[in-house]
Amino acid sequence: MGDKNGKPKIAFFDFASCEGCQLTVIDALQTHLDLLDAVEVVQWREAMTEKGEDYQIAFVEGSCTRKCDEERLFEIREQADLVVALGACAHTGCVNTLKNLQPLDDVRRYVYGDKADWYETYAARPIGDVVEVDAVIPGCPIDREEFVRVVKNLLLGKKPGIPDYPVCVECKLKENVCLFHVGKFCLGPVTRAGCDAICPSYGDGCEGCRGLIPEPNENAMHEALEEAGLTVKEILSRFTMYNTDRVQKTQMFEQEGQ
Repeated sequence: MGDKNGKPKIAFFDFASCEGCQLTVIDALQTHLDLLDAVEVVQWREAMTEKGEDYQIAFVEGSCTRKCDEERLFEIREQADLVVALGACAHTGCVNTLKNLQPLDDVRRYVYGDKADWYETYAARPIGDVVEVDAVIPGCPIDREEFVRVVKNLLLGKKPGIPDYPVCVECKLKENVCLFHVGKFCLGPVTRAGCDAICPSYGDGCEGCRGLIPEPNENAMHEALEEAGLTVKEILSRFTMYNTDRVQKTQMFEQEGQ
């Protein structure tokens, strides 16, 4: 993988997102110049005006929210050897999928008013619902050091290792007091680790920005909520803030009628 100078060509693309993950990448590259020297960036609207279409690795930030987004994603997928979902919007659909909880016509008119018919939109989706994704870098925003690790692994031909265990594991390793024991709420039992439990470590409950683990233990989550005197119905908004798409697809917590 690479051009005549041996450097892989990479490109960054944005769809529906705040572009905060790309800003995190820019921040990371300021202290990892060796990584920047190892690749050739040919397209990145956030950081450069030049635009090249010959790239091997595509980093895509943002969710797919319009039919016309699909064609652009198809073109990226056809060109790139590797497509990486950059951040929660691309990985899980993130907060963009909250609109999927309401009738689309209602959402359109709430946002655009009497100009609602001017704008194309449909139910928000992670990019993996449209094209095959080779790797993900989760988080909202991504973790800068995890980005560097993932890219180095990709350049070495290795599959990036993204944790598949819950945030609770990291909390225990850091000897944090469980927030459920101090009257707070946390999604750590069902959320993918890899953030070093940064939010719980500072006393703020995990809100699931890295996505749910592959096989979340719903029974354990129910038990934690029951001990805290809470139900899924009371805190469902926490689950859907970043993970509406996953909750709807898997019909999680259906036993409580959600």
